[in-house]
Amino acid sequence: QVQLIESGGGLVQAGGSLRVSCAASGRIFSSDRMGWFRQAPGKEREFVAAIWSTGGTNYADSVKGRFTISRDSAKNTVYLQMNSLKPEDTAVYYCTRGPPYGTWLHWGQGTQVTVSS
Repeated sequence: QVQLIESGGGLVQAGGSLRVSCAASGRIFSSDRMGWFRQAPGKEREFVAAIWSTGGTNYADSVKGRFTISRDSAKNTVYLQMNSLKPEDTAVYYCTRGPPYGTWLHWGQGTQVTVSS
């Protein structure tokens, strides 16, 4: 059983910063890929960022240069630092994990991020 618990969401003004965290527990492996998706009201869930155990990262074009994903393997925690936030970043942000490639297997419950204009 795997649990992913997100925290750190909230309300921030446009141009501001926020960091969300995801603590993983259960049957997890150091080789796991970790990631963040988001879902805005009335829209489909979309990819935001991913990080591999090697430290390699991948970002959606919409967040490149503004968001940074990182992980602390000792704490089994992944972070998403969000800078220069825009109202269109408003969404529920979901943490996810999976094998290095392929399907994402587990999801957190999500944390709300709201950016006011």
